[in-house]
Amino acid sequence: MSSSGFIDLCSYDVIGESEGKNDKKEQALASAKRIQSSQPKSQHTRRWSDDSKSSVAFHTGQSNSDSGMSDQDSTSMDESSLFSATVVCPAPVCRQFWKAGNYDIGHGAKATSQNVKNHLCVHPMFLHSNATSHKWAFGAIAELLDNAFDEIQNGATFVVIDKIPNPRDGKPALLIQDDGGGMDPEAIRHCMSFGFSAKKSKTSIGQYGNGFKTSTMRLGADVIVFSRHLKERSLTQSIGLLSYTFLRQTGCNKIVVPVVDYEFNALTWKYGPILLHGKKHFSLNLSMLLQWSPYSTEDELLLQFDDIGQHGTKIVIYNLWLNDEGDMELDFDSDVEDIRINRGPKLFQRGKHVNPIYDQHMANLYHYSLRIYSSILYLRIPQCFRIILRGRVVEHHNIANDLKFWEIILYRPHIGGNVEVPVFTTIGFLKDAPHVNIHGFNVYHRNRLILPFWRVVKNTTNSNARGVVGVLEANFIEPTHNKQDFEKTSPFQRLEDRLKQMTMEYW
Repeated sequence: MSSSGFIDLCSYDVIGESEGKNDKKEQALASAKRIQSSQPKSQHTRRWSDDSKSSVAFHTGQSNSDSGMSDQDSTSMDESSLFSATVVCPAPVCRQFWKAGNYDIGHGAKATSQNVKNHLCVHPMFLHSNATSHKWAFGAIAELLDNAFDEIQNGATFVVIDKIPNPRDGKPALLIQDDGGGMDPEAIRHCMSFGFSAKKSKTSIGQYGNGFKTSTMRLGADVIVFSRHLKERSLTQSIGLLSYTFLRQTGCNKIVVPVVDYEFNALTWKYGPILLHGKKHFSLNLSMLLQWSPYSTEDELLLQFDDIGQHGTKIVIYNLWLNDEGDMELDFDSDVEDIRINRGPKLFQRGKHVNPIYDQHMANLYHYSLRIYSSILYLRIPQCFRIILRGRVVEHHNIANDLKFWEIILYRPHIGGNVEVPVFTTIGFLKDAPHVNIHGFNVYHRNRLILPFWRVVKNTTNSNARGVVGVLEANFIEPTHNKQDFEKTSPFQRLEDRLKQMTMEYW
């Protein structure tokens, strides 16, 4: 894999060569504060792209040693040949997510046939259509939290979610940062391409290699990733940019992602650029990053690593989407320690509720409060790991602790013929029952909440299911790609029938 060069998603490859409890809590909080406030002096290398600041790095060749592709056809394109080949209909990006996919392909698409050769081309409009799998913004944030949670096995102790200003225009950007193992140059290219997933463990939440793209593009038009990785005494850091704004405004008809890499030099005690394809190639990629990212100089880019440590990943999503009313979809202002969905019901206002116990129950609030949703997102959280939302640790909440007269019921579904798997369901009445018409099952898969308060009994106006809530982990069924539902398979249908029966039997 290449250690410098942009990713051409037409071929899913890279151009070039193969490339004590309280103590833990305090450490995590200290790390979060350091992330928020650190402005250290840079010890990085000078800019390499002064002579090519406005250039754009594109390439039509393919190379991927993992897929057996050859790089014999790799030849650089100059800027004029780039735009004669790929520009279609330049257009500004609509700031409202559900309208931003109106992409006029125009007449330029035919011009790229000579460059596509024998592989399929991924059009930029796919970034938007792919992201529409997330109907709910918090579902997209949960995908990014899953990536950080999976890094616990690589030493992660925290994930930070916060609002930061975009240095270009001062508008809010979304920061998600962890201290996991980070990504080497090859891994970051897989992350920002489609269909790659190295998560083969049965305990990993991510499976499909698509979550990063769907989630980041659902939250904002653009994302820049900084990742530092230590492996066998080699310390590398990489920067990648996935920009829907750039692709739309330049009229590209295929997805390209600029990526640059640096390696630590123990002799100079500084990071220097990895120049496997020469200084010019590196500079072209860097110039695109400087033109379309929130950071206008190389020093500004490299300063973003100063609070990462020896390993970890920082994701900055900017040009955040607006809702249909033209307001910011994510609300950072109503609560300085939370992120909320803008223009949600006024459930958080005290003293204005006909039924405050019902209106302010987490079964209603999790739709609009990231703090509440993230508190129930995982069935179990190790003591060594913290989710830190806007400077304050999210307190883990086990819904089973809210139940009275609870029971544990064993269900043995058959999978793969006569194989039985034990599934334990904790079921009981909410402590506020029967005064709240809240019921349903919280179904987890591999520790991750997929269906919160799933109403298997649809109509409870006069039914016996009122106030009955359950918690279970169903690893024998598969979630949909957005992890907000399960595939409607026969085992899932049998589970639904069993939970209906369980609800009535418990009553």
